[in-house]
Amino acid sequence: MRIERHWWNGDNTVRGRRDVYIRTDGESWEVEAQAGGGAGRSKIHQCPGRQSAQILAAAWMDGQSRWQVVAP
Repeated sequence: MRIERHWWNGDNTVRGRRDVYIRTDGESWEVEAQAGGGAGRSKIHQCPGRQSAQILAAAWMDGQSRWQVVAP
């Protein structure tokens, strides 16, 4: 799967960092919410399509404006 979108909350500390990813292989979609950077915890949910993945990602970001898009 390739990363379609990636956001992070702008916090560089291990305890505070949060990332949200949307991934796809062109047919299936998933959203990952990650806490604590690459070595931290994460939850991955399968989604039926792009729109549902975007809705879930937005929900995990709590609609807060501090989230920043990470360039691929």
